[in-house]
Amino acid sequence: MGEAVQLVRALSIGDFLNAPGIILDVRSPSEYQQARIPGAINFPLFSDAERAQIGTCYKQQGQEAAVELGFALTDGKLAGFIADAKRLTDTALEKDGAHSRQVRVHCWRGGMRSGAIAWMLDLAGFKVTTLSGGYKAFRHWVLSRFADPKPIAILGGMTGSGKTEILQALIQQGIQVLDLEAIANHRGSSYGALGLPPQPSTEHFENEIATRWAAFDSQKTIWIEAESKRIGQCRVPEALFQQMDCAPVLEITRSRSERIATLVEVYGTADRQELMTATERIRKRLGGQQTKRAIDLIHLGHLAEALEIILAYYDKTYTYDLQRRNVSVYPVDATGRSVAEITELLLNKFVALSLQNE
Repeated sequence: MGEAVQLVRALSIGDFLNAPGIILDVRSPSEYQQARIPGAINFPLFSDAERAQIGTCYKQQGQEAAVELGFALTDGKLAGFIADAKRLTDTALEKDGAHSRQVRVHCWRGGMRSGAIAWMLDLAGFKVTTLSGGYKAFRHWVLSRFADPKPIAILGGMTGSGKTEILQALIQQGIQVLDLEAIANHRGSSYGALGLPPQPSTEHFENEIATRWAAFDSQKTIWIEAESKRIGQCRVPEALFQQMDCAPVLEITRSRSERIATLVEVYGTADRQELMTATERIRKRLGGQQTKRAIDLIHLGHLAEALEIILAYYDKTYTYDLQRRNVSVYPVDATGRSVAEITELLLNKFVALSLQNE
């Protein structure tokens, strides 16, 4: 008699996310590309074309015919699926000591696609868990996370204040940081996408934020940079934005010359045509004459002089947003200081304010 086949377990979203093993997303490549559970690996049962073919069959001939077509399309693929799963679990084991031959599998609704892959891997000796309700259940979980109240401190400061570097310094000290711009692959201005990878969809942006938000310690403060509702094409979840809008702001203040020097360092290697195009996008707000002057300066390679003009718009926008928040703002003078010195000053200021408010 051979060994008994292990039973596949269907887990709720909380248990599924905390279970051991790599996550195999068996949806089609386009579904996965649109948005996914962070860290999941695409392991499609069907290609996009095959999925469309099955969908058409279902509409025209019904479920039974679609299921039969699905089996026909997977014919000859099973050995490849098993080999790929072994390779992925072996790689995970070598990389970070993950549990060998343990996998978590999900599709869109926790139906036939994940069931088929789970059944096959279970027969092949894997320990398999599936997600009850599939990716759709994960999305419900994501959207419910943002209503969870957590203590927030907002890091403010005009464009070029070095807020990104300060957030990174806070992370290095083990402090909780939600870096929305890093997740969005965008710096939050007309120039924000220059030199960065393509942005995720808003749906995947939400997925990434939710998993981080859920992992934060609710007893400790989370630092977030002051942002508008949109970071490039990504929208900050409304419930999270409302929490940010009510949080106190610690505002980094630096000299204009320091801010321009910081921006030259960030954008100095960017393509001039892309810089000019980004400047053209804010023509209505900057004004026609000022836009032309800034573009001419960029064309001549005089980026610092162009930024002097452009900052007039961004400083005005930042000031308006800060006044709109109607919350306490605590300035932190960072002029002439290093990132390490600014970070220490910022944390000392925050501790002092916390003691005053106790």
